[in-house]
Amino acid sequence: MKVFLDACVLYPTVLREVLLGLAAEGLYQPLWSPRVLEEWARATRKLGAEAEVQARGEIALLKARWPKAERQPGVATEARLVLPDANDVHVLAAASDGGADLLVTLNLRDFPKQDVRAEGMDVCAPDGFAMDLWLAHPTPVEAAVSQVHATARQMAGEDLPLRGLLKRAKLPRLGKALA
Repeated sequence: MKVFLDACVLYPTVLREVLLGLAAEGLYQPLWSPRVLEEWARATRKLGAEAEVQARGEIALLKARWPKAERQPGVATEARLVLPDANDVHVLAAASDGGADLLVTLNLRDFPKQDVRAEGMDVCAPDGFAMDLWLAHPTPVEAAVSQVHATARQMAGEDLPLRGLLKRAKLPRLGKALA
């Protein structure tokens, strides 16, 4: 299954790490566009120049790990699409041209289901996506989440309850299910 990840699910870190951990477990093939990656890098600027440099390093690692993930939207596809927020047309166009089966975003209002389905895919929030994967493949989902949780605890230098960590990462249902 090919899943296009919007910029809003690649930044913040814990959400990105969980979603990419699920991809690393072989549960789906991630897709993104150069513009989505640039939006992620620019979003970190509010944290300072060092944060943007770190994000660009993480982006380089993602590109190396998933060299076939990057999809450029076609000009013709972008020209024919209309969404409530014109700034999101490139996301749907890249997902469509990349052959995505699913678009994962936190901005569901900006991607009406009928418009997304007309492009041959579905749209959902990351929590619903992760829950569906957990229900179908509990062991690899739990392994991916466990790895992210362990890394977060190590970086924080303290115990972080899993449910709270996932809730802050916009994965409350998954957090409740795994806690």
